[in-house]
Amino acid sequence: MTRHRAALDGDFVVFLIGMRIKKPWAVHRWLPVLWAMQPMLRSLGPADGLLGYEQALIHGPAVVQYWRSQEQLDAFAHAAMHKRAWRNWNRRARDSGAVGIWHETFQVHAHESVYVNLPVFGLAAAGERHLPH
Repeated sequence: MTRHRAALDGDFVVFLIGMRIKKPWAVHRWLPVLWAMQPMLRSLGPADGLLGYEQALIHGPAVVQYWRSQEQLDAFAHAAMHKRAWRNWNRRARDSGAVGIWHETFQVHAHESVYVNLPVFGLAAAGERHLPH
C-alpha cells in the first residue's frame, strides 16, 4: 500500500470552475465554452500564481485549480485572455440556455490531504508530496 499526503506552506486558494451542458444538441453553443479553458490554463504557471490544476466532472466538465493567492487569481480574472473568453461567452452562449457556468473560490488557511494507492495529483501535485513517517 502506498500512502502520501500533500504539503503546501502558507495560505492558498482553491478555485473550482465548471460548466453544465443543458442542451447537448446545441454543440455550437457549449463546445466553445469547453474549449476556452485549456488555452488559458496552458498560458499560466507558478509565476502567475497557478500552482496546479486537475480536470474533473462536477455536474459536467470542471477544473479544480490551486492558486498561491486571491490577488493572483483576481489578476488573471482581469487579464486580456480571460476577458476575451468572458466576452465570447456573453456574446455566444449566455442567453442560449444551452450551457451554464459556475465557480466557487475558497481561501485555505489549514488543510489535510491523504492519498492511498493513488498517483500524485491534486494538492499533492500543486504542492509537495510527503510520505508518512
